[in-house]
Formats: sequence, C-alpha cells, structure tokens
Amino acid sequence: MSVLILCHFALALFAAPLVRRWGTRAFLVLALPPAAAAVWALTRWSTTAAGGTDTTEWRWLPAYHVDWALRLDALAELMVLLAAGVGTLVLVYCASYFDDRSRQLGRFAGNLLAFAGAMLGLVLADDLVLLYIFWELTTVFSYLLIGQTSDHKRNRRSALQALTVTALGGLTMLVGFLLLGHEAGTYRVSAILADPPPPSAALSAAVVLILVGALSKSAIWPFSLWLPNAMAAPTPVSAYLHAAAMVKAGVYLVARLAPAFAEITPWRPLLLVLGSLTMLLGGWRALRMNDLKLVLAYGTVSQLGFLTVLAGAGGHDTGLAATAMILGHALFKAPLFLVTGIVDHATGTRDLRKLSGLGRRLPAVCAVAVCAGASMAAVPPLLGFAAKEAAFQTLLDGSTGDRWALAAAVAGSVLTTAYTLRYLWGAFARKPGVPDTGAHPVPAAFLAPPAVLALACLVLGPGVPWLQDLLGAYAAQFPAPDHPYHLALWHGAGLALGLSAAAWAGGVLLFLASGPVLRVGHALALRSADRVFGGMLLALERTALQCTGLVQRGSLPAYLVTTMSVVLAGQIAVLVVDEPWTGTPAPRLWDHPTQAGVALLTCAVALLCLGVRRRMKAVVLAGLTGYGTALLFVAQGAPDLALTQFCVETVSMIVYVLVLRRMPVYFEENFSRWRRLMRMPVALAGGAAVAVVLWIMAGHRRAESAGAAMVEETAHHGLKDVVATILVDLRAWDTMGESAVLAAAAVGVTSLIYLHRRTDAAEQPVLPLPGDHPHAALRTGDEPGTAPPTAPRTAWQASRYESAGLPSGDEGAPERTWLAASATLAPERRSLVLEVVARLIFHPVLVLSVYLLLCAENLPGGGFVAGLTAGVAFIARYLAGGRHELADAVRFKAGLFTGLGLFLSTATALGGLGEGTVLHGWTWHGHLPLWGDAHLSTAVLFDCGVYLLVLGVVLDIVRALGARIDRQIERAAPRPEEGRA
Repeated sequence: MSVLILCHFALALFAAPLVRRWGTRAFLVLALPPAAAAVWALTRWSTTAAGGTDTTEWRWLPAYHVDWALRLDALAELMVLLAAGVGTLVLVYCASYFDDRSRQLGRFAGNLLAFAGAMLGLVLADDLVLLYIFWELTTVFSYLLIGQTSDHKRNRRSALQALTVTALGGLTMLVGFLLLGHEAGTYRVSAILADPPPPSAALSAAVVLILVGALSKSAIWPFSLWLPNAMAAPTPVSAYLHAAAMVKAGVYLVARLAPAFAEITPWRPLLLVLGSLTMLLGGWRALRMNDLKLVLAYGTVSQLGFLTVLAGAGGHDTGLAATAMILGHALFKAPLFLVTGIVDHATGTRDLRKLSGLGRRLPAVCAVAVCAGASMAAVPPLLGFAAKEAAFQTLLDGSTGDRWALAAAVAGSVLTTAYTLRYLWGAFARKPGVPDTGAHPVPAAFLAPPAVLALACLVLGPGVPWLQDLLGAYAAQFPAPDHPYHLALWHGAGLALGLSAAAWAGGVLLFLASGPVLRVGHALALRSADRVFGGMLLALERTALQCTGLVQRGSLPAYLVTTMSVVLAGQIAVLVVDEPWTGTPAPRLWDHPTQAGVALLTCAVALLCLGVRRRMKAVVLAGLTGYGTALLFVAQGAPDLALTQFCVETVSMIVYVLVLRRMPVYFEENFSRWRRLMRMPVALAGGAAVAVVLWIMAGHRRAESAGAAMVEETAHHGLKDVVATILVDLRAWDTMGESAVLAAAAVGVTSLIYLHRRTDAAEQPVLPLPGDHPHAALRTGDEPGTAPPTAPRTAWQASRYESAGLPSGDEGAPERTWLAASATLAPERRSLVLEVVARLIFHPVLVLSVYLLLCAENLPGGGFVAGLTAGVAFIARYLAGGRHELADAVRFKAGLFTGLGLFLSTATALGGLGEGTVLHGWTWHGHLPLWGDAHLSTAVLFDCGVYLLVLGVVLDIVRALGARIDRQIERAAPRPEEGRA
C-alpha cells in the first residue's frame, strides 16, 4: 500500500519532463499508478468482502503515538476502487481533452496524479494524524488544479475560495482529531472504532469539530458555495475531484466514524438536517442554471446532501444504502462531467441556450449521457435505481428522524429528475428557434472513459447483488436488524417503488413547467452565498486595515513601548499574586570585581544611547553594549559564548553601517521631554523585570542540573567542548531549526532588496561617479562614450591593466594594486592602508575560520562562529575594494553556500535513519597517510553544513545591503556630463 501511494508522488515529480517529451501521450503513462492501485484493490476484493483487512504499519512518532498506519477494509476497498479507477479513466481522458500546446500542462498533470496519490492515502489511512495530512494534501492539490489557469481572475478567486473554506474546515477537524485521540488514548482509527470512548462533553465537542471538516469538504450547507465556483477548473478536474474523489472525502469520513459515534449527540440531528437542506437547496438551484457544468455542480451539491443523510443515519441498512449510493453517484456523475467536456470541446460552448441538435450530430455521446443521466434519475434497470430504492426503503424502516429525512429525499429526487431532464434536453435536444450547433467528430478514445463508466451503471444495475458481500461487510459494523436489507434490482411493488414513481412524475412535471419555475426561483432567490462570502472577505480586509492603521503607526519606539508594557504588566501581575521570591536565595552581585566593572561600563554605554541624535553614534554605542556582554562571558569563563558574541556584534555593526548609507544622518522623530520621561521608566522597569525573573528562575531550581550529564556524555565520546557538542549533537534539532530560520530570514531580506532578481548578471551599465577614475565603467560593461561590448566586462574579466585603469598602450608599466578591483574606486574613496590590511588578513582569517570549525570538538569554536569569521574576511575585502572586489573574491552565488549548507546538515540528519532515528550520531576511526590516526563524526559534517550556511547568509546580506545599495547610489548620483553642465 505504501509503495502504491509513493509511486503516485514519485511519478508526479517527472510529469513535466514526460509531457515535454511525449506531449499528451504522457497522460497514458501517468495513468499507470492509479491503474495499478485499482488492479491491486480488485485482487483484495474477496478478502475485504469476507470481513478481512490488509494492514501496513511503521512507527513514525512513537512518543506521540502517531504511526504510518494503512488499512484496507471493505469501505476503504470501495473508495480505493473509485479514486483509482475513475482517476485512471480521467487521466486517459486527458490525453484527448488537451493538446500539446496547452499551457502549463506538465504542472497540471503532476498535480492531478499527486492528488490521486493523496486521495489514495486518505482512504487507506488508519491514523488520525496521517489522515489529516493526506486530507490537507488533497486541499492543496485541488487549489492548484482549480487555479490551473491562473491568469484568469475567476480561476484565482475560485481556487482561493475553495482553499479558504476547506482549509479552515480541515484545521477545525484537526482540533477534533486531537480531542478524540486524547479521549480515546490512541490515534489509531481501527482501535477507536473497536473501542470508542464513553460519551462526554469533550467527545461531543470533538465530534462536532470533525463534522465541520467533513461537511466543508463535501460542500454541505453552509459550506456549499465553493463547489459550484470550482467549476472554473478544467473539466477533467471537475469529473475527478468534484464527482468521484475529493468531495467524497467528507462523506467517507462520516461513513468511517458512524459505527462508533452515530449515537453521540448531536451526530444524527446535525447530519440529517444539514444534509436534507443541502439536498433541496442544491437541486432547486440546479434548475436555474444555463451552464451544463453548473447544472451538474449544483446537482452534485444536492447528491452530496443525500449521501450525507444516508451515511449519517448510522444504521445497518442505511449504511448499506449509503455505500451503494456512493458507488452509483461516482459512476453516473463522473461520465456526465466528461461528456460535458466533450460537448464543450466539440462545440466551443456549454450554454444550453445555444446548444441544439447535438443528439443527431453526436449520437454516441448522447447515448452515453442518457445512460448516465438515467442512472442519476434512478431509472431501472440502472445502478442508480437499485441504490435509490435501497435508500428509500431503509429510511422508511428507520426512526422518526429517518422518515423526515425520507420526505426530504423524495423531494430531492423530484428535483434530481427535473435537472437531469434539463441537462439532457439542454445538451442534446433540438430547440425551436435555435439553429443546430456545429460540432466536430469525437474520437473513440475521447469517448471511451465516460462510456466505460456509463456501462458500469448499466451492468451493475442487474448485477447489484454482486456488491452485497463487500458493502455488507461495511454495514456489519452496525447492529444488524432482525430482517436486514439486501441489495437487489427488484424488491417487488411496494411503497419505495411508489415513492420512486412519484419522484419521476414530479420531476417530469417540474421540468415541463420550467418557465414558471424559473420565475418563481428568481423571485424567491436570496442573496447568493458567493456574494455573502465576498462581502465577508471585504469586511474582514477593511477591519484588518483599520486595525493595522490603528496599531501600526510606523514608530518603532511606540511598538517597543507597547510590547514591553504588556510583558511587564504580565510579569508584575504574576510576581504580585504568586510571590515566587519566597525562599529564593539572595543573588550575588558578582563573582569577581572585573564583572562589576564591565557591567557598569556596559550599562553606562547603554544609557548614553538614550540621548544620541546621530544614527551612526547610536549604532556604535549599541555595538559597544554587545562587546561588553561578550566581555562578561569571558569573565564568567564561557569562551564559546564570548567568541560567538564578538563575531555577531562585528557582523551586525557592519550591516548596520551599510544600511545607514540609505538613511538620514539624524533621527527624524522628535520626542518631547515628557515622552522621554515616560519611556525611560518603561525601559528600565522592563530590564529590571527580566533580571528579577531570571533570578527567581535560577533560585527555584529543584531538579539536578543537566550540565553534569552533558559533561559525562561529551567525555564518553572522547570530546571536551560541551557547548559545541550540545549544538551539533545533543540539541542538533534546535540547531537545524535555527539554521532554517536563518536561511529563510536572509532570503527574505535579500529578496526585498533585489525585488526581481538576485544575480549580478546582465546589470545595466552604470556611469562613473563624479571624481571616479575615468575607466571605472569597465566594471559594469561600458566605457563612457563607447558602445557596449558584446559581453559584460566585470572586475574579474578585465585584464590587470584594465583593472589598474591604464589607457591602451601603457601595458609596459602597469600600476600595481593590492586588490584586484580597487581601481574602480575614485582616488578620494580609496584607503591604501585598508587595502593592504584587507589583502594581508584575508587568507589568514579564512584559515582561522577552518581551524575554528575543525577544533570545535575540543576547543572553543564551531560552525556558526567559523562561518561568521569567514564572512568577516570577505566583508574586509568589500570594505576595502568595493562591490567589484567582493565579486572577485566570491565567484559563486551566495545562495550556493546556503543551499549546500542546508543540504549537508539535512543529509547528515537523515543519515541517522540508518540507525533508526534522525540525527543519530556515529564516529569513524581510522588511519590516514601523512595524517596518522584520525576520526570523523557526523557532528563535524553537521557543523560543516552550519559553516557553509552561515557563510552564505553573510555573503547574501553583504551583497544585498552592500553591493546592491552601491548600485542604487551609483544610479541615483548625477552623471559627470550633468555636473559639467
């Protein structure tokens, strides 16, 4: 089972290249995984029909009792056959529906196959958390499929609406799953059904939350608005997702949980009322539609309400009828959608007011549609008739609530017959006053998929007893009545048959009175749910804007004061109420007088920041407070922390300085004296509160410190540096998460700077700044007064003579420079001392970074500090020689280092799965030539990934805030010609 699911996703990754190579024929290859799943399910028919199961289990998150658990029973067998069988036919249908020129066809094919895999996993999942994961995967892939034609506003809006409704429902359902798992003591679905938890308020709340997710997925009122709008998707998507697969997920979940929770309040009232209401509203709305797909869409909403009533009734016979109706609905609704696509493909329209005479032009298509439509209207001897008869009879034999639902079902069947006739008449009948519609011939391969499904309706009508064992195996989970219902095409003339006849007659009369019905419908029509949804979104957006305008004033001091005031109020409230300082030892002011001196100096520098008006001075003072903190770490005996703090403060100050070039010299906000008097106490009180909380937390420690155990564990591995071991081994998960956050933050910052692209290629020529060397334009590809060369000339592409700025013919006496691109700077902007220092320290600092990386097991260092140190080396070259010098020093994109770092860290983490757990550490000991005894551990490899990631982040930020801003300044500067003018 796991292999079948993974095959869908694996082949979906190659859908785009397959489509590029083979065109639409690639859909035939992509149909192989669902076809294999359908064949496999057929081979398990006898086992599941006899009440047996197939299971697969893998311990995934044992600490949380979450497993990769799959289970095939009777209900899952039915749903696998529908999801995989109909999915196979839809993919085959796509090969004829699309052509090789269709836009983004590869992406569409991959999303459709991945959706099939997610649906397969959903119906096989035997763990609530795993079921939720596949549930949301179907939501995401349906969003992508509905929004396939993303350049149309309607598609984007429909996709977003479907995502909003179903995702909110899914999140609500997740809370219900967690409550249910907590009450049951397990997340295993089969275990919960076998031994359901006793009724309680928490269980009722969990059931309601789960049903919200199920009803939103199956488009049950009041969540039904998204399904008709989803018809903006291509017709194959409508046939698969909105007839046979996705919308059945909610009904499937109701049917899955009904044996255990049908008696829990308010299961039955909620499902019977909302299902009946949806059945009537959807059917009535279908009578007013003129688009063939919308007729079927609202008809689908109506049928889903009927299925919800049957599955939610929670009885043996209604469960049997529900499964029969689920199968029948998929087999008649999917071919009708496919036929609609054929009609649209052959005529160019789906408007039934413009279609006329297609029954004679496309007789085979008409025959398939009539067969499927007759099954939808429950005409014998088709499967729809047998399923509808079972539904009527089982509801008739049920409780009082079931009989009320039966009345709604009969009324809904009248509407079903009426909109079925409207569909068939609108698509194929010859209409007076409407010219016959032209249509091109339909290939047999195009018609084959809907024909197979319609033929199944015809065959399984008389053959419905063949389904008794399989569907009865699901119904056997409910208490069996004295005389259980059995599936058959003919049960004799009875009340159920009379109700069916009444539904046919009423539907025919309703169709014949279509004119008055339309007028009454328009007169009674309320405001559409779609407009209500749009109004709600608009109101939400306006409210958000008003709240944003009220809270987000654009003043960082105001934000800090508000945040600190709230935090401070909460801390003071806890301190006053709990009095946690009782029994806490008095704090020592210092361990050594050096600490007091450094602390006082740091506080003094921090206080000086309050009266500073220049931004640069504020940055320097803030940096000094960071260096003071690092000195405290040194005095406390924490060299690793001190080294990290020094590197972070150095890089941060440089980044601040780079940013300040685009900001005013002075702070622009003018604060009155009383504002400062109000804010200073808040700041001081916030710092004091944090200090008090830290003192109380440290003084209230009752358990033994983990430090001794960590020291022992570190020594056990033959290492000495406890801090580095914690970061890359004992707490490596934290380091991985922080690395990912750091990479994401760097990408976000640089993306805001670059906006459109993040490469240095193909830059627009930049003229030299006033005072720059006359040949400085060589670095951007142009020389003043000359035509652009055929290829951009950059600092590392220019010769050393060009780099020196010498005119042609003076190559015999080149000017020597310390840095490759220093000649691109104007003389007054160069510093020979800085160039010499940068040249001399560059390589030693890089060697130092490698040393800090490799010595981290036994001495202060580590990948983070080493990466920052290497970044400082490149920053020094940038500060001395400008952006071209940085480009000459780093020939690769910064993102390459970041990506390699993440890849190496992640690969090292996943390599631990070989020993059973992620990030499991191992060490290799051996002997190397010329090196001697050596050992290599996963911690070192993990640290190398951190090193590369941090280096890439530093380079990316320096290029964005340094080189990119340099270009902006150059473009904004006046040209030499303008200055002379």
